[in-house]
Amino acid sequence: MVFYFHDIVYNGENYKNATSAIVGAPEWGNRTIMSSPNNFGDLIVFDDPITIDNNLHSPSIGRAQGMYFYDQKDIFSSWLGFSFVFNNSDYKGSLNFAGHDPLMNKTRDISIIGGTGDFFMARGIATLRTDAFEGSVYFRLHVHVKLYECWKLL
Repeated sequence: MVFYFHDIVYNGENYKNATSAIVGAPEWGNRTIMSSPNNFGDLIVFDDPITIDNNLHSPSIGRAQGMYFYDQKDIFSSWLGFSFVFNNSDYKGSLNFAGHDPLMNKTRDISIIGGTGDFFMARGIATLRTDAFEGSVYFRLHVHVKLYECWKLL
């Protein structure tokens, strides 16, 4: 299964279409501009659309909801904790993800640690690839989901 999620970070001017916001920043940072160096210390929550192709304007099949924080000063790196919450006729339920995301690697694996509905008790790996980015305001992740355990297989 391959999905895309589209993250649009609030930058002080894009309230109407922002899907995420900096909710915590280090003392030297603020909540509308990513901190320097390497966004270290920023905590972002998100409610991003999930699509089956890389077009932000394609019909959404659900939402990616959760948080990430930047955890290293010397390189772009983050830790993710989020769910894919599906709301369409093909998929019902959620998949839960958690793990370290070394952003400078072309592909990164994070753990699938559970699920509900069609994905009840799911376990597996999601391979992430940054598919597009525009500065620190927009990025799109290509997510390849590989389940090795699921109560209700699709």
